[in-house]
Amino acid sequence: MVRRTGSILLLVGLLTGCSALPFVGGGAPRPAPAAQADSAEAKPSRTAYSKLIPPRAQTTRGLFITHMVDDKLYFEIPRSALDVEMLVVATMAKNRGGGLPGAPIGNRVVRWQRRGDRILLLSPSYTIVADSASPIFRAVEASTHPPIVASFEIKAWGPDSAAVIDVTPLYTTKNPDFGPRINGNIEKDRTFIERATAYPENVEVRATHTYTVTPQAPGSNQRPSPRTESMVVHWSMVKLPEKSMQPRLWDSRVGYFSVEKTDYSTDEHRAARYQYITRWRLECPEGQTIPCEPVEPIVYYIDPATPTKWVPYIKQGIEDWQVAFEAAGFKNAIIAKDPPDDPDWSPEDARYSVVRWMPSLTENAMGPHVHDPRTGEILVADIQMYHNVLNLLTKWYFVQVAPLDARAHRVPFPDSLMGQLLRYVVAHEVGHTLGLQHNMKASSTYPADSLRSVSWLRRMGHVPSIMDYSRFNYVAQPQDSIPVELLVPRIGPYDKFAIEWGYKPVPGANSPEEELPELDRRARAQDTVPWFRFSTPGGSGVVASELTEAVGDADAIASTRLGIENIKRTVPLLLPATEREGRDFSQLRELYQALLNQWVTELRHVAAIVGGAEGREKRGGQEGVRFEPLPGSRQREAVAFLNEAAFRTPEFFLDKEILRRLDPAGAIARISQSQRSVLARLLNGDRIANLIEFEALARPGEDVYPAGEMLHDLRRGVWSELSASRVKIDAVRRLLQHAYIDLVEENLKASPERAPQRHDAQALLRYELRRLDEEIRAALPRAGDGLTRAHLEAVRVRISRILDPKT
Repeated sequence: MVRRTGSILLLVGLLTGCSALPFVGGGAPRPAPAAQADSAEAKPSRTAYSKLIPPRAQTTRGLFITHMVDDKLYFEIPRSALDVEMLVVATMAKNRGGGLPGAPIGNRVVRWQRRGDRILLLSPSYTIVADSASPIFRAVEASTHPPIVASFEIKAWGPDSAAVIDVTPLYTTKNPDFGPRINGNIEKDRTFIERATAYPENVEVRATHTYTVTPQAPGSNQRPSPRTESMVVHWSMVKLPEKSMQPRLWDSRVGYFSVEKTDYSTDEHRAARYQYITRWRLECPEGQTIPCEPVEPIVYYIDPATPTKWVPYIKQGIEDWQVAFEAAGFKNAIIAKDPPDDPDWSPEDARYSVVRWMPSLTENAMGPHVHDPRTGEILVADIQMYHNVLNLLTKWYFVQVAPLDARAHRVPFPDSLMGQLLRYVVAHEVGHTLGLQHNMKASSTYPADSLRSVSWLRRMGHVPSIMDYSRFNYVAQPQDSIPVELLVPRIGPYDKFAIEWGYKPVPGANSPEEELPELDRRARAQDTVPWFRFSTPGGSGVVASELTEAVGDADAIASTRLGIENIKRTVPLLLPATEREGRDFSQLRELYQALLNQWVTELRHVAAIVGGAEGREKRGGQEGVRFEPLPGSRQREAVAFLNEAAFRTPEFFLDKEILRRLDPAGAIARISQSQRSVLARLLNGDRIANLIEFEALARPGEDVYPAGEMLHDLRRGVWSELSASRVKIDAVRRLLQHAYIDLVEENLKASPERAPQRHDAQALLRYELRRLDEEIRAALPRAGDGLTRAHLEAVRVRISRILDPKT
């Protein structure tokens, strides 16, 4: 329950985990009437209890009393634990092949309730609300009846009239509402509970599940042979806080995960939606105000399975966030610890947040968290570090900044370098577990030329948020003499701003609504400080300043030009970095492809300018609009740059010493495929439609880039050879030009129903094909070689068939 405008609210709906997999929810249950419960209650039977729970039982006492009797698990549930909200968190403790240790299976809120001679396990949830004083309260309550996850016969009564139930089937049978969802049959004789332990606020249960699984084989007439899979599943059942944390209302200007609620009892003439941010509970000791040390800091334990040499760097990545919490008024708010020397300690125990090290080929890391659906309070967070994130970091760092750091001239990197890269990844994932979303706008809010200034980088870093997908500073040049420690992102100004906005208390505010004026004042700091800004909702794919994997995209053209200079410097480093006596060239292949991908990524940042807009999230009372098309002059510059940097043959990639170690052939196709992916960004129906709309809505004299002009400029760039006195087109360009025809044809075949402006786009593309055909016809007599002539004649045939399919 929470209080709002003086009345008690009913909270019901779906539990939404930010990163963990949620179970399906239901409504808030009503306790069984007291009279009914009392009338059904039998007198405690100590004799029955002693027979059911013999002296050999393995018993633990806490939130419940647990009893393991041979292969059965009994819960002894006292009255005080009935109708109490608890959170069940299920994780994979052990597995082979089908999952990862520590991976979340699901979480749900549950409540134990007595009904006659049975104990029911119900699942309330919390996204629909209604004021208990409102007439609609009863309708909301009636329409959100909670599901019953399980039902148990009361087998005996404990000495204090606690109900004793056999919960073995709950943990050993296939129950998609409570355990793993497996497409197979559970084998009862090979499925059993391993242990159960009760603590004051939680109960931990671990069980081995064995399944007979028949693999799926799509498109095959042969039925695959069944196989056996066993896994160990760990459940934590944790009592939710009795005193709820005061929630904080979400604001789209600051990037937090949130829990959404729908209120049917407001004065608005619609069902009002509002959201609470997800965050940890940080409170000063009684009688103190900020700055203070919180009563309960945020503590992360390091998985004992973590390679020892990485532990110090992981701890640093966690505690790097201290500076942000200090800005919010909390000292020593976030702490990294080694696990306690306790044989009963388990990383799956939901009382502990753990950085897990996972033996996986997956090149990634994750930072999920589990929160109280009533208030958004984060209760536990497990960061998952997949082992091969080390390989991903190697590729990123090498292809982006190898010319700037001599330590990266040979792989594997020294541990001192790799440790710092791991520290960066851990800090990013910790940010998610603190409630923060990605902020892809961050990298575009610094002046691009500042990223080459040592003094700026020392003070501000090269990106204002570690929550951006902005990796290493590829804008810096060797002559800038940037210290290597300044090439890696760190906690930045936006991160401090966001933590302060979300965690700093608002003095005197006794409800979420009373906090709003102060939170709005904090958010409006974005009016004058660009690097406090967050991504604009609804702008994905159009806002050109909210890009992934970008550095310095306040001026993507200049930054990409500098980035390509570093790519050219990196190509000669490939062989000496990877060649080893007696080793194959697989790592050379991997890094060469990663370097080619980096080239494409940076060029796409420029392509996003064309048909793009600037975006900035605002609220009522802030001047200006949220979206504004980019100036036409900027878009023209982008197309001119791409015609030169993307669509000219990149000779620096065609190093025979490298290519002939990789394949006997295929180098040209590899380059062509990369160019095609950039060209597709420009010959995109939606992008062309954007240009048409921007021109249609432009004010008189406004600087626009008409779609027809863009397509003309692009055609002249891709087909520039046609204007030469002697027309000769190399193999890479021939493939690019065929890709141009392919993409135009795809656009002409696409249905325009989704975007009506595509009618105009298709008309313009047909016009461009006719002009191209005329230019090719005029250029054919000047063809400088047989392949060029054959290519041009083939293209004319293709154009004829596209424009007039009957031919």
